[in-house]
Amino acid sequence: MTPPERFDRRLIAPMLVGSILNPINSSMLAVALIPIGAAFGVPPSQTAWLVTGLYLATAVGQPVMGRLVDLFGPRPLYLIATSLVGVAGLLGALAPNLGVLVASRVLLGLGTSAAYPASMSLIRSEADRTGMDTPAAILSSLSIANQVIAVIGPTLGGLLIGLGGWHLIFTINVPLSVICVVLGSLWLPRRARSRGAGGLDYVGIVLFTGTLVSLMFFLMQPRVSHWYLVVLAVALGVAFVIAQLRVVEPFIDLRVLGGNRPLIMTYTRQVLAYVGAYSFLYGFTQWLEEARGLGASAAGLLLLPLSLAAVVITALTGRRAAIRGKLVAGGLFLLLAAAAQLFVGTSTPIWVLALVGVIAGVPQGLNNLANQTALYQQADPARIGSSAGLLRTCVYVGALISAAANAHFFQYGATTAGLHDLAIFLLVVAGLLLLVTFLDLPE
Repeated sequence: MTPPERFDRRLIAPMLVGSILNPINSSMLAVALIPIGAAFGVPPSQTAWLVTGLYLATAVGQPVMGRLVDLFGPRPLYLIATSLVGVAGLLGALAPNLGVLVASRVLLGLGTSAAYPASMSLIRSEADRTGMDTPAAILSSLSIANQVIAVIGPTLGGLLIGLGGWHLIFTINVPLSVICVVLGSLWLPRRARSRGAGGLDYVGIVLFTGTLVSLMFFLMQPRVSHWYLVVLAVALGVAFVIAQLRVVEPFIDLRVLGGNRPLIMTYTRQVLAYVGAYSFLYGFTQWLEEARGLGASAAGLLLLPLSLAAVVITALTGRRAAIRGKLVAGGLFLLLAAAAQLFVGTSTPIWVLALVGVIAGVPQGLNNLANQTALYQQADPARIGSSAGLLRTCVYVGALISAAANAHFFQYGATTAGLHDLAIFLLVVAGLLLLVTFLDLPE
């Protein structure tokens, strides 16, 4: 009897290192917003564009890179994009003003968009080759890498700022980029089988980008006088839907997606989960620094219990492919974290603040893992790259909404009153997440 094929474990290192580029750049910035604002003399409402720039570029870049991975294979996209990360890191470290810094974040968003869909494509190809149904251990490793780095990022960012200022959170991208390029060159397959067909839908990409950009500009300053941005977003969105239904090889196959209700629900859960996760991460961290009076390093260290909670819960549940229990528990703990945030103030003991972080870390360890496993089971294998990219787009749509919420509630500074208003917003988000979860509970 022929022994079963084994997963090529040489692929794991480039997949893991590449996939952490985006979450590490997303989360390290949480403790750098106040120092950067002080350096350039701008308020939190303007430094919020550093968050928005990366997330907007990533929200568009992930499905585009995913589609390119489907068409041309993971290796070339991985190598080109991770090289771009190093260039963006240098640009950010040398930025003379906030505008250039935002531009470097946009470049980072594009450069970090290929690794995750490339990884999901490689996992699918290896699963087909080896006969694995759902490679839970590999998916768990990928989720652990992303979730753990996302929550360790503020601690790492705080340490780097303490060592050499906020510039170091950009400079660190240079060695990370070199590591990715070396590992990818050595071990990614040169002729990985492409599952896709046809070409790239440029009209669809432009309309999708225009819809997201218009909506985001409105969310950053949601005023009645900016009504035209909502009208523009709706018009472009309608045009996008019409265009996708008419072309043979659409950017996002809405016909297939429309008939896949479980996948739509997975995307919806992902958006809501990350509105909650990033609203807490950025809002709570800014409050710790500005209202509670902690330095960037101290605030980063205080979020370490959140990191540890996410590590432990992901490690304990990661090898089980089951989805149902993770989603329910993740929604409940997000609700509890939002409620706990209502009762903190400037005199709250440090250990209580750390406990709030632990509660918030549990849903960060559960929700992404569950939704990632659900997507792997629900997506069309021929479009696994673009489907995975769209899952990441949902992450950053959630992050964009959270950035807009933080900018709104902290428009006069990261005050305790603003934090409590943000907590009420998070209660609503957590409630919606639980509702969507109960409406569609995957096995």
